[in-house]
Amino acid sequence: MEQAAAMILAAGQGSRMQSKKAKVLHELAGLEMVNHTVRSVRLASFAPIIVVVGYQADRVKAVLDGVSLAEQKEQLGTGHAVDQCRTLLEDFDGPVLVTYGDTPLFRSATFHNLLEYHNQSKAAATILTAVFADPTGYGRVVRAKGGEVLGVVEHKDANDQERQIKEINTGTYCFDSKLLFHYLTQITPANAQAEYYLPDVLPLMIKGGHKIDGFVLEDATESMGINDRIQLAEAEAILRDRICNYWQRTGVTIMDPKSTWIEWDCQIGQDTVIYPGSFIQKGTTIGQDCKIGPNCRLVEAQIADGVILENTIVAGRVVAKGEKIAPFSLMTK
Repeated sequence: MEQAAAMILAAGQGSRMQSKKAKVLHELAGLEMVNHTVRSVRLASFAPIIVVVGYQADRVKAVLDGVSLAEQKEQLGTGHAVDQCRTLLEDFDGPVLVTYGDTPLFRSATFHNLLEYHNQSKAAATILTAVFADPTGYGRVVRAKGGEVLGVVEHKDANDQERQIKEINTGTYCFDSKLLFHYLTQITPANAQAEYYLPDVLPLMIKGGHKIDGFVLEDATESMGINDRIQLAEAEAILRDRICNYWQRTGVTIMDPKSTWIEWDCQIGQDTVIYPGSFIQKGTTIGQDCKIGPNCRLVEAQIADGVILENTIVAGRVVAKGEKIAPFSLMTK
């Protein structure tokens, strides 16, 4: 497959979070929001990966590793943010993914499949779309009878017929990079926010005779963006279910997934049983045949095979095989 670059837009403040820190620095399952996106993009083999930073740029840069960086000093819209990558990609001629640092639920397979579809369709741009039962507020993807994408109509601009369309624009795209940067020079901030909007390149591409296509997302929940603490909790719950399901498939018994929190970057051995109310944080390794819980919290803990823990906190400690730990113990460095 042709080498593809990726841009992750992560420059915004996220004022609705009501927080002193940038939105993309808030964590889900023990990992910053922006790094969930980076991780999925990297697993899908995009390179280079460029993260566009802006608000609290130094703090965001500090949590990133193995990516290129572009800075949007003024937040003048998504089109302006993408244009900050122009210099970094001036010698690149291939497809480029554009996605966001506040959409942490996208799986790597989704990005891979979007790119594969884009390459096969030979479109100038491929929109990642989703079908919602209630698409109120989202831009609608308008297609011809043959399925060709004719454009995207924002909800406020849609007529009654267009508002019946259930397919929406998720805001993630694959572009032909050369065409993208060509048409970015033609968009204008002629809107209420006086910003340069990335979707404004789409009608320009169509007018220029280029094909626009749409790839429908299989699981619409992946496209969920995080704008406030309520959505943060909703996304956390989705990730918690995914992580618990993963460990159950590998041979771990989780008695009550709804009351069990397992963060990313943990290891759990086969035939271990996790009881309700347990919180297993990143960096923790649990051996085989253990019984963890109820009501345990493990933080960067190393738990050997066959260990039994009840109502216990273990932080930064090793619990050896055969070691007897009394219930309600607090084990720290």
